[in-house]
Formats: sequence, C-alpha cells, structure tokens
Amino acid sequence: MLDIKWIRENPKEFDKQMKARGIDPIANEILRLDEEKRQLTTLVQQLQHARKEKSKTLGYVKDKNSREFEQAKKDADDINDKLEELTNKAGRNYKLNEILDTLPNIAANDVPVGKDEHSNVEIRKYGTIRSIKNPKHHFELGENLEMMDFIQTVKISGSRFVTLKSDLAKLERALINFMIDVHTKEFGFLEISPPYLVKEEAMYGVGQLPKFAEDSFLTTTGHRLIPTSEVSLVNLVADKIIPKEQLPMRFVAYTQCFRSEAGSAGKDTRGMIRMHQFGKVELVSISTVDESTEEHEYITNAAETILQKLELPYRVMLLCTGDMGHSAKKTYDLEVWLPAQNKYREISSCSICGDYQSRRIKARYREFGSNSTIYAHTLNGSGLPIGRTIVAILENYQNEDGSINIPKALVNYMNGQEKIQ
Repeated sequence: MLDIKWIRENPKEFDKQMKARGIDPIANEILRLDEEKRQLTTLVQQLQHARKEKSKTLGYVKDKNSREFEQAKKDADDINDKLEELTNKAGRNYKLNEILDTLPNIAANDVPVGKDEHSNVEIRKYGTIRSIKNPKHHFELGENLEMMDFIQTVKISGSRFVTLKSDLAKLERALINFMIDVHTKEFGFLEISPPYLVKEEAMYGVGQLPKFAEDSFLTTTGHRLIPTSEVSLVNLVADKIIPKEQLPMRFVAYTQCFRSEAGSAGKDTRGMIRMHQFGKVELVSISTVDESTEEHEYITNAAETILQKLELPYRVMLLCTGDMGHSAKKTYDLEVWLPAQNKYREISSCSICGDYQSRRIKARYREFGSNSTIYAHTLNGSGLPIGRTIVAILENYQNEDGSINIPKALVNYMNGQEKIQ
C-alpha cells in the first residue's frame, strides 16, 4: 500500500512514477476522494462531540417531562441519525481504497524505465555454457528415464501437474535439503515450516489481493492456497512492533506452492516450467529502512550461491518498471541457461518491496528508547524453485545416452549416487 500522505505532498511525482509502471495519471482522483473522506471524518468527529455534549445536557435536566428535556432528546436523536448517515457514507468510501489497493509499488530510482522484458538490464553472468550436441528437453529426458510422468498424472489431476518417480523423486528431496542447509548454515536464515492455507487478509497483506485474485486457488472454506510461502513468511510480523536490534529477520521455508496460471494458456505447455503445483524454497527478510538495499544484495547472493554450487550457468537481470512484480520496488531476476531452449529462463526473482507490504500488515520497528515507530521493509527471493532447478540440472548435466550426471554438491545428498540412468 502506498503512503497517502506522500501522494498528497507529491502528486506530480506520483503520477510520473505511476506512468513508469503503466498507470495513467490518477493523483487528482485520489486527492479528490481523499479530501472527501477527510471532510467526512471531520464531520463525524464533530457530531460525536456534539452527541456527547447533548448527553450531558440530558443528564442535567431534572424534569424528564419538560419541554427542555424533550428538545434536548430530539436534538440528540437528530445528531444520532446524522451521525449514522455520515458514518455509513464514510465507511462506503470504497473507491479510494479500491484504487490504493490495486496500485503497484513505486520503483526505486535505479530501476530502468520500460514496458517489458526488452528493457531489462543484464548485470552479470556466471558459469560456462557446456557444448551439448542436440540437447534434449528436460521432459524428453525425464520420460525416457521413466521417472517423469505427465500422461497418467493428467488422469489424476489434469494438465500442468507432474509425478516424479525413483531417482528424480530422490533428486527433488536432495535439492530441498541441500538448499535449506545452505541458507540456514551459510546465510543464517531461520527455517520455518508455515501453513499452505491462509486467510484472505494474509494474501492482501503481501499484495496478492485484490488485484490477483484469479491467480490463486480459493477453497470452499474461504482459505487461499499459497502461491508462494512469501505470503506466510511476511505475515509472521503482521501487527507487530519489532525492536530495531532484532532486524534483519531472515526466514527460509520449503513449501508446495499453488498457482492457477491464469492467462498463461499456450505458454510452456510441456514440461515442468509452468505448473499449478510446485515446490519452492523461499527467502524472506524483514529489514530496517537504512539496511534494505544491502539486504537485497544479501538475499540475491544467497539465491545465486545455490546456482553456483550446482555449477549451473546463469545471468542476473535488473528488471525494468514494466516487468517488475506488483509489490516490488526493485527486482533482480536470476535466469538459468537451458540448452534445449538455447536461452536463459527465469529461475528466481529477488525483490525489495520497501514499506509497501508492511503498511498493509502494520509491521513496524522501534529504535531503543524511542516512542515512535517506523514501517519495516520487506524483501523476498526464490532460493530456488525445485522443479525449475530439476529442469536445469537435467538439461545441463545430460549425457548422449540419456543419463544425467549428479552435480557434485548433491552427491552426498543423493547417498553417494553420481548418475541417474
């Protein structure tokens, strides 16, 4: 959620920032609705005071049958009627909330302005791309090994689901343990096992609702299946005032994630790139305002370290304003090399959200000895999605005979196994 006070003070700059994110000028409409709301609030407060004074008058009148008492009672009733009307009107000021709830975050100053991925900027590359003659796609490799089943799974769950078997199921488990170990032991993240079902308030708190309601699965109980464990992890500090010395707070979790993939018809229809259900190791940091830029580099480095240890070639991209996620101020995408597609594909997004989410969930911190509080900054990053990491390993470590070499970093996690065949 954006700071309405800042919008009041900087309407032209606000429209400029929104334009960079593809939003037409809207400051005037916001300020008009905001002024209307503030006037209503003032009138409600004045009437509440007047009602209080009339109540005192009624208490002072001894003769309850006198004209003075009747007039005071009539005045009190009129005030109550007017107060109820204005309170209802103020409560129905949906339009302002509707606008503010669906606007994206303001981009950081160093984020390039652009409409789509063509304006993203490459920051750095890592690793050497192997020369593989006629590389096979991951789904070809997995199906030939009889360890990746899409056909039977369609009968069970429909499209965009997969069943992994034997050594690929073992590889999945190895990757989870490997990633969690790296993030907890080397980077000091606190391991969390959060719920997969959350209330809609939790989804709203991270910016998933109301704008992206169709992208998640809604249960018959009113719960939402998490599209990412960022939802659960960020909400661990909802409605809290954190002592500054406890920041940054760093959380890591492995969860299953669920996405409807609305609007993705025809995209990545084969294989494990775009699934309704997938496992992911997620990183979340809660930071002070001053340290959040440094924390963004830290969380990105943690995600990169996984790719480096797995010796997978990748590049880091700084996303432009038109390609960033809704809640982000700045995002680095990590794109891993996929030989069969002959290009880099996104495997992780590491974002700083500033106080956009913390305003929604009322997450604040306080310096020692201070009475005032400051909205915390939130950050998140994929560290990494398990399915896409399996895709990258299969394609980059494939052999001509269809077998797959195990990355050295995973051999111990695979109980000494060095090859899948």
